[in-house]
Amino acid sequence: MNTPFFADMTSPQVDELRRSDPPTVLLLPVGATEPHGPHAPLSTDSLISLGMCTRTVGRLADDPDVRALILPALPYGVTRYAAAFAGAVHVEADTLHALVVDVCTSLVDQGLRHIVIVNNHFEPEHVAALRRVVATLRATRGVDVAYLDLIRRSRAERLTAEFRAGECHAGCYETSLVLADHPELVDRPQLSKLPHVPVNMPEAIAHGRTDFVAMGMHDAYCGAPADATAEEGEATLATLTDMLVEVVRDVAISS
Repeated sequence: MNTPFFADMTSPQVDELRRSDPPTVLLLPVGATEPHGPHAPLSTDSLISLGMCTRTVGRLADDPDVRALILPALPYGVTRYAAAFAGAVHVEADTLHALVVDVCTSLVDQGLRHIVIVNNHFEPEHVAALRRVVATLRATRGVDVAYLDLIRRSRAERLTAEFRAGECHAGCYETSLVLADHPELVDRPQLSKLPHVPVNMPEAIAHGRTDFVAMGMHDAYCGAPADATAEEGEATLATLTDMLVEVVRDVAISS
């Protein structure tokens, strides 16, 4: 088995996973398809989740205690805030919840019980739906599927100043992450012209603003994307991978 991707395996190879050691932890990358300014791809959130997962599998390649595989990514989410802009593909929170529950239940019922949801789209309804997945699977299958919740304070504090300031939609934070893995998808001429847009998204949401335009994000971004670098992206991906590896090890130990 030389592939990091679950879906590239054959059925007999997956059957062997169910009986072999060390335990295999399945990573489910979740994102969204939505505008990320005039410079970054609609797939930004999904690309970040997949980048974290790919690095984690590589980090654990020779680990004697655990291995990881990447499930097919889920590129759709709750994207109400971006509805004013072309390219936003929205699914309802209940749809997202039901789909992720069904995917995880199908795996759990085959004996593949070790799953981590890896999400990089932080619209509140979207995050709440994924948190609810964990509770649902605990109630229906008695399984603790893990969710790497990056907006929890203990994890957010390990990320960049822009992320902690709530200015992280298509700003320096996210754009740097895309530059690290997919620089060809960033519109560099557009990027260089973008001014800093100081919007604290959690604060704006707390004040009842429920779309990008109302928040002052008239070009579907906030923060300082022109400051983005691939070097910052690599450093941030290293930190994100550290956090994911920690969760993967915790899941494996609890088996």
